[in-house]
Amino acid sequence: MISTICVIGAGTMGSGIAQVSAQSGFDTLLFDINTDMLAKAIQGIEINLQLLVDKNKITTAEKINTLQRIKTVSDTNHCIADVFIEAIVEKMEAKVAVFNQLAQVNHPGAIFASNTSSLSISDIQSAVKHPERVVGMHFFNPAPLMKLVEVVKGKQTDDAIADRIVQLCKQMNKVPVLCKDAPGFIVNRVARHYYLEAMKLVEKGFASVENVDAIMEASGFKMGPFKLMDLIGMDVNLAVSQSVYEAFDKAERFTPSPLQIQKVKEGNLGRKSGKGFYAYGEGR
Repeated sequence: MISTICVIGAGTMGSGIAQVSAQSGFDTLLFDINTDMLAKAIQGIEINLQLLVDKNKITTAEKINTLQRIKTVSDTNHCIADVFIEAIVEKMEAKVAVFNQLAQVNHPGAIFASNTSSLSISDIQSAVKHPERVVGMHFFNPAPLMKLVEVVKGKQTDDAIADRIVQLCKQMNKVPVLCKDAPGFIVNRVARHYYLEAMKLVEKGFASVENVDAIMEASGFKMGPFKLMDLIGMDVNLAVSQSVYEAFDKAERFTPSPLQIQKVKEGNLGRKSGKGFYAYGEGR
């Protein structure tokens, strides 16, 4: 039985997942070595919940109860849970290291889920002490609003573990889609060209950023590719493109965009930096 969930990483995605977990009734630990990030995350969660109260989607009591279920921790030795969901930097070594640290202090049945959007679950689990307990649990930003979660089975993931994560997603009021480990999984593999082809149009002068977004939104997409990249974070989106490009042996169709590479070099990462393809004022 899953009663406690620990989310590793208090950034935008991690704090969003922690909110989802706590709103779903789970005791939730939110871990980050940066205590300032933890404080900012709790503040952000409280703001999000108050917006839901203002819209009459939850009660004030539900808001209070949700916040009371979240505990922040900055020491891995205090991270004791049934399921761990990591949402840290997209670096294989960092994810493997944190899973192995957590395995040392937790019970043998603990499940380790990675929110990676592009790294191979099979590669991660091959370097973890209990590979059969490692699974992908890929949320989409913003986690409290987006329903889809990709549940990714690595080569060594136990079927029962994958099934438990599928059920956990349903308990979180999410829509799980089970898939096997493959570059970009399902969504990011399909979506690469939504971003890459849009940037090619702009690079070659065939259309403006604003025009591409406007026509895609008019065609039924909730958000145009450039607005979406700004929301996700230019660095995060580029990292996925680079990972998929490498995984497909540098196939030309997955070549990362020079336009996006330049944005990242300049520090124009989107909403979080205050400027990306659009200007947003001060960084958020």
